[in-house]
Amino acid sequence: MKVAVVGATGLVGSVMLKVLTEKNFPVTEFIPVASDKSAGKKILFKDEEYTLHTMQQAVDAKPDVALFSAGGSVSLEWAPKFAEVGCFVIDNSSAWRMDETKKLVVPEVNAHVLTSNDKIIANPNCSTIQMVLVLNPLNAKYKIKRVVVSTYQSVTGTGVKAVQQMENERNGIVGEMAYKYQIDKNAIPQIDVFLENGYTKEEMKMVKETKKIMGDDSIKVTATCVRIPTTGGHSESVNIEFEKDFDLQEVYDILTKTSGVVLQNNIAEFEYPMPLFADGKDEVFVGRIRRDESQPNTLNLWIVADNLRKGAATNTVQIAEYLVAKGLIK
Repeated sequence: MKVAVVGATGLVGSVMLKVLTEKNFPVTEFIPVASDKSAGKKILFKDEEYTLHTMQQAVDAKPDVALFSAGGSVSLEWAPKFAEVGCFVIDNSSAWRMDETKKLVVPEVNAHVLTSNDKIIANPNCSTIQMVLVLNPLNAKYKIKRVVVSTYQSVTGTGVKAVQQMENERNGIVGEMAYKYQIDKNAIPQIDVFLENGYTKEEMKMVKETKKIMGDDSIKVTATCVRIPTTGGHSESVNIEFEKDFDLQEVYDILTKTSGVVLQNNIAEFEYPMPLFADGKDEVFVGRIRRDESQPNTLNLWIVADNLRKGAATNTVQIAEYLVAKGLIK
């Protein structure tokens, strides 16, 4: 199988290479793709050296699947060109997520919507992925009316430049700034640009993507997204109002049985999800589960996942695995 990774030298791209290796994805020909500046340089994959391709070289190679993590403008220009040669494109940018003709997929939730005609498939926002993985089984049982989510997002979600800014600040080095403000010892209540309604683009992504993935426009979602000086994963405080009442033990049982979710909810032993423990893992961790005592049928919980893995690279590879398992990629 010919597999292209577009943006192979980036933060998410490098994790894609790790995940492909760990999952032993059936790669018979590997096509790493980077900018024209980087083309011709070498990159390691499975202990072998490969030459970085330009976008056009990769299209000409006619890969079976291309995993994209190179930004929205690149995806808008090049994803259709890959699709035209019969390639399945799984795109990690926001370019295609809300396109009505494209599927937005978290495999454990809605992979069944995919067909052989879906040549461009959108990978959701990292914060949305981890939230819907927990929401979906609870929605099936109790029917969600409204979700209020506040996120505490790692600097790795911005990229290498942001990680470097934080490290520079911690070491007293003046350097390039990824954010308008200092991030170390700080919390910045802005992720992406502000929109006319006062919300940020990131916040509205969570609102719209949740409805699309879960296939239910009746679910009300409101979000506040905050950048904090951590690595290892994004954290979310989620308040969920259901139409039906619930039993807490039943909630624990449902989440324990949910594929891709790990319950960490033993407060007697101070066990709860944290980026420190989610770092490098593919699962979504959930804990601090408790009834909201301020109103009926409402639940509070805390969700953490490695945003570079399940929030990006792992989800992308899982979509590719599904396509292979269903015989859509041959």
